[in-house]
Amino acid sequence: MARISRETRQKETIRQELSSFSSFFTAGDLYGKVRKESPGIGLATVYRFLNSLAKKDYLHSYLCNRKTVYSTNKSNHFHFICKRCGKTEHINIKNIDFIKKSIKGNICHLQIDTYGICESCSGGN
Repeated sequence: MARISRETRQKETIRQELSSFSSFFTAGDLYGKVRKESPGIGLATVYRFLNSLAKKDYLHSYLCNRKTVYSTNKSNHFHFICKRCGKTEHINIKNIDFIKKSIKGNICHLQIDTYGICESCSGGN
């Protein structure tokens, strides 16, 4: 039997604070805002709430620097990671048509990690 999720004051507080984010955020970022409004809400509650929204596709989650980050919009998340120094740079790719053409189905969101040697490590070449 499916578990029915009930709406609580805690969930409503978290949902209100969640709407203030326009780009990527962590559970800790959201918890910091929620705690100001309702100190009784714990970090575990925020994580459970975010995980439930991600499972329902109301929220997207990505891995960034070994941390889970979330987005309320269907943003894609791309990185360039240097194999020498480990520096991670976020990159902006607007057009993903080349990927859409090779996938049979609908893409919800993407995360792509690209590895190479950064400009600093390659001597500026």
